[in-house]
Parts: sequence; structure tokens; C-alpha cells
Amino acid sequence: MLQMTVAIAILGVTQMHGQHGKHGNPEDLEAYIARMEEPGRAEWQKPDEVVRALGLQRGQVACDIGAGPGYFALRIARAVGEDGGVYAVDVEPRILEALRKRLQPTGLRNVTPVLALSDDSLLPPRACDLILIVDTYHHFPDGPAYLRRLGRALKPGGRIVNIDFHKRELPVGPAPDHKLTREEFLQQAAAAGFALVGEHSFLPYQYFLVLQPKP
Repeated sequence: MLQMTVAIAILGVTQMHGQHGKHGNPEDLEAYIARMEEPGRAEWQKPDEVVRALGLQRGQVACDIGAGPGYFALRIARAVGEDGGVYAVDVEPRILEALRKRLQPTGLRNVTPVLALSDDSLLPPRACDLILIVDTYHHFPDGPAYLRRLGRALKPGGRIVNIDFHKRELPVGPAPDHKLTREEFLQQAAAAGFALVGEHSFLPYQYFLVLQPKP
């Protein structure tokens, strides 16, 4: 069972006069969450197919980095069952509060929200069978360093999965100059000590890469 001791970082959130705060999260949180959860996203994000492709087993522990209001975290929680667990990691306290509110009516009690630092997930060591990063890696101030810290949170045989937008003009996602190509990401992953061990190609706009620490 997932340990319910949560590492909490007290993180000041700087509000900007524009539409977004320093972590890319908007001041209009309700509208932002509505966009993340809008039904059309499932057509290209294919969340249920993604969770099946993760190959999680009942009783395992997973982590969702950049969990937001729980788009993937809640699905993963159902996949691992009540004897497993999910760390839902985000740097925005208001989004984690939205996640907590969403948890109440679901009956799920195996999701632990974690308020992280921008450069560190604050996950416990050797805690996770799988760490999922979706559309978030390009926000890390130092991607390889972040991956190395995530590596310490993996159990032996654990995996990191990165799903992110291809670096080209797409009908969804950020502008190309805010994205990394598949090759750029893999170079950074290799520098952090990870090797590509699997890949899926069913997502129309994103690469889906499975990593493990190099022997």
C-alpha cells in the first residue's frame, strides 16, 4: 500500500499580470482545468489506451509528474487498485486542491498529492514502479538533472515514461520553440543515465518513450 506520508514543499506562487503564472498555470484555474478535461482531448490523447500501454499491475506504485487535476492520476489509480497507489505531483497548490476535491466523490483512496519544487519532484527514494511524465518535461529548468532525481525514486526494474509533443506545428500543444524533439529528449535522457527500452506510436501528436536506468 502506498505510504501516505507526503513530502511537502512550501512554494510561493508568483502571479503575473498576464494569463499564466511562473509555472505555466493560468490565473483562471477553472477555465484551465476545463480545457484539460474537455472531451475532445481524449480523441488525440487516448488516455485509456495510454494507461493500458503502461502495463501497470495491481498493487504497484506509480507517479504522475505534472498531474494537474488528475487526468491520468485517477485512471492510473484504478489500474493499480486499492493495494497500489499513485503519487500525483504538481508545483501548483491550487491545482492540487482541485485534485483533492475531485478525489472525494470518486471513492479512490490510493492517490497522494505531492506539492513539488520546480526542479525536484520530492518523491521518496525507491518508491515507484513507474513514473509518468505527460506534456511536462519541457517545463523543467534542467531536464537531465530532474531525470537523475527521478531515477532515485524508482524501485529496481522501475521505468520512466515520457509523453510529449513532437516539435512541429500541431493543432494542440505549445508552440514549437517550447518543445523538444524526440531525439533531443533522448540525448538528455542518455546524459542522465537512461536508455530507451520501449516506444509506442499510436498517439498522433506525441512521442511515447519508455526509459530505464542504464546497467
